[in-house]
Amino acid sequence: MQYRDFGKTGVKTSLLGFGAMRLPTLGGDEALIDEDKAIEMIRYAIDHGVNYVDTAYPYHRGNSEKLVGKALKEGYRNKVFLATKSPVWLVEKHEDFEKFLDEQLQKLETDHVDMYLMHALNKKNWEKIKSLEFFKFFEEAKKKGKIRFAGFSFHDKYSVFKEIIDGYEKWDFCQIQLNYMDVDYQAGLRGLKYAASRGLAVVIMEPLKGGKLARLPERVMKVLNKNGKGWSAVEWSFRWLGNLPEVSVVLSGMSTMEQVKENIEIMGRVTPWNLSEEDLELIREAKKTLESFAVINCTECGYCMPCPSGVNIPGNFKLYNETVMFEDWEGGRGGYRWFESQKISASFCTECGECLSKCPQNLNIPELLKKVKIELGS
Repeated sequence: MQYRDFGKTGVKTSLLGFGAMRLPTLGGDEALIDEDKAIEMIRYAIDHGVNYVDTAYPYHRGNSEKLVGKALKEGYRNKVFLATKSPVWLVEKHEDFEKFLDEQLQKLETDHVDMYLMHALNKKNWEKIKSLEFFKFFEEAKKKGKIRFAGFSFHDKYSVFKEIIDGYEKWDFCQIQLNYMDVDYQAGLRGLKYAASRGLAVVIMEPLKGGKLARLPERVMKVLNKNGKGWSAVEWSFRWLGNLPEVSVVLSGMSTMEQVKENIEIMGRVTPWNLSEEDLELIREAKKTLESFAVINCTECGYCMPCPSGVNIPGNFKLYNETVMFEDWEGGRGGYRWFESQKISASFCTECGECLSKCPQNLNIPELLKKVKIELGS
């Protein structure tokens, strides 16, 4: 296992982190974790060098933290850096920060959390936690020994990411989505570089883009296999991230023991600058190949937004394009169901036509939203 400096904190973490968000379940019920299998997986990972375990308040409908607490009994707690996250959407007053932390400590069966994050920060949540003086909570929690390092996970534009980092001088780390397809998405590569330049450790989530980069179409694998090294799709993704020296931890939400073993084996081979220029060019070619499969020529410029009916127009088009790119219709339809639950899906388009004059690509947006609804909707 490779270990890296965790920013300016003075500790070293395993490059592979265990994300307890996609643990094995019973009967397909997300809330019903297969405890025996999950505990076996987490302990196997720790026994083989993983020292970073990440969970959160809502994972597995509130049961992930309980499971992780059980897995870290019998001496395993002292072998890892434990990370969990404050459910900021539930915090209504300053005292709630500590209330939820204490609840989480009880569920995790520990007296402290090593890495504690403000969960899923965007512009709205950032303004909220600032008004509730989150920084005082962090400072008090550190003094009381309930947390060691303060961080945040992020889902918004780069400009917001930079604002958050600049808005609190005592951040220890951050967590961002990054993979070779999402270099300009949300914080992206710019965010990685900026956070590292400020001394923050950077934890990576969605390294496989929700599993899509683990199941590449054969046409794309033919491109990558040109280097003759026989790397799997997963190894290509992990090597791309590990190639970046600013990356401290790559989280993987592992669901089977086979995935745990494969990821540990791969991460034992990954070091900074492990990819040649030829390898990097093949990744760029593979990315272009995937992007060429896109059937809706949306650049996600956002000029069509906001939609009067609340439809996330670029989001629907992105979901459809990625469904086609990765030939992942089950995942695409699952994503569309979530869009529907949030009332932002193509199903809510009223064909008012307000978006038509705003699109620089001259897309017939209402007709394309119909296509998305028909092919991804129930």
